[in-house]
Parts: sequence; structure tokens; C-alpha cells
Amino acid sequence: MAQDKIILTGDRPTGRLHIGHYVGSLRRRVELQNEGDFKKMFVFIADAQALTDNMENPEKVRQNVIEVALDYLACGLDPAKVTLFIQSQIPELCELSFYFMDLVSVSRLQRNPTVKTEIQMRGFESSIPVGFFTYPISQAADIAAFRATTVPAGEDQKPMIEQATEIVRRFNYIYGDTLVEPNIMLPDNAACLRLPGTDGKAKMSKSLGNCIYLAETADEVQKKVMSMYTDPLHVHVSDPGHLEGNTVFTYLDAFCKQDHFSRYLPDYPNLDELKAHYQRGGLGDMKVKRFLYNILEEELAPIRARRKEFEKDIPAVYDMLRKGCEEARSVAADTLADVRSAMKINYFDDADLIAEQACRFAGGE
Repeated sequence: MAQDKIILTGDRPTGRLHIGHYVGSLRRRVELQNEGDFKKMFVFIADAQALTDNMENPEKVRQNVIEVALDYLACGLDPAKVTLFIQSQIPELCELSFYFMDLVSVSRLQRNPTVKTEIQMRGFESSIPVGFFTYPISQAADIAAFRATTVPAGEDQKPMIEQATEIVRRFNYIYGDTLVEPNIMLPDNAACLRLPGTDGKAKMSKSLGNCIYLAETADEVQKKVMSMYTDPLHVHVSDPGHLEGNTVFTYLDAFCKQDHFSRYLPDYPNLDELKAHYQRGGLGDMKVKRFLYNILEEELAPIRARRKEFEKDIPAVYDMLRKGCEEARSVAADTLADVRSAMKINYFDDADLIAEQACRFAGGE
């Protein structure tokens, strides 16, 4: 029998969402929602996970929960079709994480390349908080609690999903088939796998200040696009340009569509021709940047407008999240009941165990 498709994904509320989130996963989530090819879809705000490296600044996380919720709604996620919830409001996730910790070694966590990168980026070294170090386990619990089969995410999350699969597989091996092994859903467009920062750095990151946020004004977006890293050897317009490591062209690969040329750059029939002209020389960076800005603004203007509408009724947004949390907790509670039963720690529900122990202590073995 075919397995029901259940989708789960989410974001840390450490700031507003940026276009790296958008092309890496968020845009695809909206497409999946509208296609409707799933039994359930869960999208959550990972506030508990965000606290693992913000425990001394919980207000930052608290304030950004609503920012992420507004970005979700502005991008088109519909609470009537998708369950939106806040991670910390589902205590069953903590319980499942606790059980999963017994299935993973310290050395295995240390080998996780995503964890290594994040530790290096934050300068933790030996002072890393235990909660941050073990967040692959927490993420596995998030996925398993909702029996997710499909996790839309960027390429940087691939090691995390692989580790979640290992944990689920080990649990099922020990306790019997109880949980569902997840699969990552990567973006189809290779340029969307990991969008670099505007400064050309490998990763777009709030902490590095190299992001274009979904909620930014048109002027802010334009300013950031015009200051983007391109080709340091392309000093004069006549100089041949290089595409490798050129952030503007990487963004064009992620966002540009064929019909954009007729609207914003009719001198060129397609992106390949634009690239060819740049490479042979005679095409200035500013012209390419203006083209990119027009494309981004076409994508971001409707998102910005919808966000403004949702901002007019913040209590309604919190009420939507509350209802989503109630629904999500009900699902997670059902999974945890199955987990406890498989582990045989559902003592008060196990009538056979109680009868067996009563018989044993009555001397009737």
C-alpha cells in the first residue's frame, strides 16, 4: 500500500526570512500546498531550536516568531490548507528527542557537516551549548513526530535529514516498525540549492548581514542589489566578465524566467545570450544589476503588499497559530502514544503487563 505523503518543514525565528529561505524552500512549500498532492502538510516556527544559540537573548526569538509567521502568510501559505505551528508549544517533541538521544553517539553528531559549519560560523568551539550540538536529534524528533515522508529544504539541510533517517531506522530496528523514514525534497533549480549572500560569501545569513529580506522596501532591495558582489576583474565595461562566483548571475539563475526579458531587457532573447555578452565583454555590471532588481521586485512586491495586510490584524495571526498548535499537538500525541507502546513504557495502558506482574507477585508463575 502506498504511503501517505506528509510534508513537514520550518524555520528558526532569529529574524525575518530572506530570499535564500524563499528559493531554498518557502516558494516550493507554497507550490506544494497549491498542488494539494499530500495528506497533511505542517510548517512550523522552530523557536525552541532557535533558543539553543540565543538562550541569553530570548526576546530576540520571541519577537521574531510573529515576523516569520507574517512572512509565511505573505508568501501564500494558507492556514486552511497547511498546519502552521510553534515548536515550543508541542511538548511531545521534547519527549521524543529525549528517547532519540539514546540512539546517537557523540562522534556521529560531531561528524555532521552542517553542525560543523554552524559551530565554526558561530565560533563556539568547546563552548558549544549542548542543545545546539544535539539539534540534529531535535530535528529528527520534529520530523518523526508528524510521520513526515517529505521535507522540503535547502542543500545545507541534507546531512540533517540523513541523520534523521538513521535515527528513525535505528528506532524501528530496535522497537519494530513504528516511525516513518523521511526524504528530503531539494529545489529543482541547482542555483536555489544554496543561494550565496550578496557579498559573495557561501551562505546567505542573517548574522553576516548579507541578506535580502522578503519584507524589505523596494528602495532597500535596490540598494542591496546595486552593491552586490560581481566579478572583481570586470573593471571596465569592455572587459570580459566571469560568471563563476558572480553573485548577480547566480541570483539570475535562481529567479530569471524567459518572459522577464521581454519586459525588462528586450535586447536579449534569453539568459544564455546575456551571459555570453558579459563573458566576451561590452556589458556593464550596473545594467545586469538593474535587470536583476526588476526581476526581484516583481517577485517581492506582492509578498510585501500581502504582509502589510496581515500586519493590520496581529491578534488574528496569533489565533491562527494557536489553532495550528492545537492540531499539531494532537498529531504528535498520537505518535508518542505509539512510541511509548513500542518501547513498552506505556505502563498504565498495558493490561497484560499489570496482569503478569500481579500473577508473579502472587506466586502464580
